[in-house]
Amino acid sequence: MAAAGTVAGPAGPEPMPSYAQLVQRGWGSALAAARGCADCGWGLARRGLAEHAHLAPPELLLLALCALGWTALRSAATSRLFRPLAKRCRLQPRDAAKMPESAWKFLFYLGAWSYSTYLLFGTDYPFFHDPPSVFYDWKTGMAVPRDIAVAYLLQGSFYGHSIYATLYLDAWRKDSVVMLIHHVVTLVLIISSYAFRYHKVGILVLFLHDISDVQLEFTKLNVYFKSRGGSHHRLHALAADLGCLSFSLSWFWFRLYWFPLKVLYATSYCSLRSVPDIPFYFFFNALLLLLTLMNLYWFLYIVAFAAKVLTGQVRELKDVREYDTAEALSPKPSKAE
Repeated sequence: MAAAGTVAGPAGPEPMPSYAQLVQRGWGSALAAARGCADCGWGLARRGLAEHAHLAPPELLLLALCALGWTALRSAATSRLFRPLAKRCRLQPRDAAKMPESAWKFLFYLGAWSYSTYLLFGTDYPFFHDPPSVFYDWKTGMAVPRDIAVAYLLQGSFYGHSIYATLYLDAWRKDSVVMLIHHVVTLVLIISSYAFRYHKVGILVLFLHDISDVQLEFTKLNVYFKSRGGSHHRLHALAADLGCLSFSLSWFWFRLYWFPLKVLYATSYCSLRSVPDIPFYFFFNALLLLLTLMNLYWFLYIVAFAAKVLTGQVRELKDVREYDTAEALSPKPSKAE
């Protein structure tokens, strides 16, 4: 493959496209790229990896060590903080068993989303307001800014931990297989986007996804705490209801509106304008499209849950990922905990 040449972007931010423009321009660009790729295949992929992937073994080792660190930290937080808190607040046994998982995820995603928000709105990075700019001045092996590299290390190691946690620590739910696939896809995207220096678009992807996880875990925590001590707590019940509403709205707005129109438009269409021979174009766009389909799959859960509430089939807000299972499976025993 010839060295990818970079084309400078326009002077100002581009207006966000419509869904129709995304499909028309993205699909047209993908077809044109496929027709123009005369030597596509494993040979091109191997050359692309050799020429454009920059990931040192010590970086992978650090990622693995941090993933182990997250697992150890979760075990310590569960035994020394979350379980004693559940006992002190006299949560119901079922809620006390699930509360540590939600508390752990809430704290991580709140910190991770706050940091990505700072990167996008508290610095000079223009990625949110001008998504096509993520590919301006792209170069093979370009330096990754330290603040973005920190975000990548924290997120990549956490998703490595999350694959293990989904299998052995978390409660098993009806969508746990999809959740496991999501974690694998996310980890592959994080590692490969870092190696190919697509870290700018990676920060935008993380920002648009983490906010929903913050609201989901916040809602679940309030569901668990509203019946603490054997009595009904109206403040937690109200917070759970508002959290569920906010979670549903933000899921659509961030993951099904902004994500495709900002990220997919930039990666499928604008990337080829800025870098005509951009490496692994189809690989990254396929994974991002798969992520979009999983977001749509979970949104159908949310719509179905809302329909049950509106029709009176569900009178009390429970775990929004277990709305259709009256007897959910118990959390798996944890080897680490």
